[in-house]
Amino acid sequence: MKGIVFTEFLDLVEDKFGLEMVDKIISSSDLESGGVYTSVGTYKFSEMLQLLQHLSANTGIAIDDLLLVYAEHFFGVLEESYPGLLATYSDPIDLLSSIENHIHIEVQKIYPDAELPTFEVIEKTNDSLIMIYKSSRAMHHFGLGLMNKTFEHFNATATIVLEKLKEDGTEVKFIINKN
Repeated sequence: MKGIVFTEFLDLVEDKFGLEMVDKIISSSDLESGGVYTSVGTYKFSEMLQLLQHLSANTGIAIDDLLLVYAEHFFGVLEESYPGLLATYSDPIDLLSSIENHIHIEVQKIYPDAELPTFEVIEKTNDSLIMIYKSSRAMHHFGLGLMNKTFEHFNATATIVLEKLKEDGTEVKFIINKN
């Protein structure tokens, strides 16, 4: 998992819960990195999972809810860092349907060793989209948060339904209807 995901996560934790919480979740975890991350480094997903679990345990906030909030924060980072990529699109459905064939290709150019989830478009209309998310990391709520912020970016709203195709969350159907 790319370091930017870790550095931005810890920035969010500090902003929302304070530096003491950052120290607490790092020291509670058994991290090969020692909790020291660079945005361009690559780290094990198990480290992110430990940080999330300890943050959840210390705040009483479910991991899925933490991932939603984190995704909203991370979208802001993408907006600021890659405005040209978002400016390519004028509609949230078009942007979301291009995740696999455009956005992830651009991410791979910047981070060649990034391990990204896949998003297979099953059905697309002007106002709706059905996609299948697949990832061994089961971070579909992170994807949901990014989708929510995508609609917000375009001053639009949508109803997004998650349907787990595998109980462990490694395969999820997103049913998206623009309001």
